[in-house]
Amino acid sequence: MSTPTQTSSRDLMASIRRVFSSRDSHMTLILILAIVVATILIPRFSQPRTLTFLTLDVTATLLMALPMTLVMINADIDLSVASTAGLVSASFGVLVQSGVGFWASIAICLFIGLACGLVNAFMTAYVGLPALAVTIGTLALYRGLALVVIGDQSISDFPEWATSAVTGSFGSTGIPYMAIPVILFVILFWLLLHKTPYGRGLFALGYSKQAAEFVGIDTKRSRVIALTLSGLMAALAGIYWTLRYSAAKADNVEG
Repeated sequence: MSTPTQTSSRDLMASIRRVFSSRDSHMTLILILAIVVATILIPRFSQPRTLTFLTLDVTATLLMALPMTLVMINADIDLSVASTAGLVSASFGVLVQSGVGFWASIAICLFIGLACGLVNAFMTAYVGLPALAVTIGTLALYRGLALVVIGDQSISDFPEWATSAVTGSFGSTGIPYMAIPVILFVILFWLLLHKTPYGRGLFALGYSKQAAEFVGIDTKRSRVIALTLSGLMAALAGIYWTLRYSAAKADNVEG
């Protein structure tokens, strides 16, 4: 007969095996291995400046990827995020140049991103068109609107304190200020996906829409929230991109 101590040890070992057998663990180990190899083989890779630029370079992509996780889990897709970010970037530059307050401009741009996400959500969840077709169309539409808003000009007249806040880092550590809000967003989206009924419902929706509806999940509402969050976070990425490079252009975030 097993003692309580032996049972606890077996449970602990089983939990450890489950953790290390997951895809997330495998990807984390691959990432750590890549960092170690790069540190050994690439000169100056381990310098703080490398950490700064790597973090700043991936921040915009990460901001758009967080809600995209929700969208893809429920079996949708949003191909328009870069165009939404480009439209927001163009609008942000024009608003600031026109004398609109900095924070008011940010609020308007977030509303633009929210509206872009709502258009995708309405056409997908309520009209019934495939998300792939809808967001291919809005990909072109939002990029075209960006060109209408700003034309072929580039605007770089942004407050110095704002660009410094986006590109600066904590002393000689190489850790950018932007790492703090990015980590907070990662935690928030992790909690939303794994610790709320809404997030758990997305997995059910992704497996089977009919089964999700059968157990009482509002599938339309779930899809609308995910696609709207995608537009909102794309707007944040557009604002960040604009301040990161101190330039608002119609082709920002393209590709």
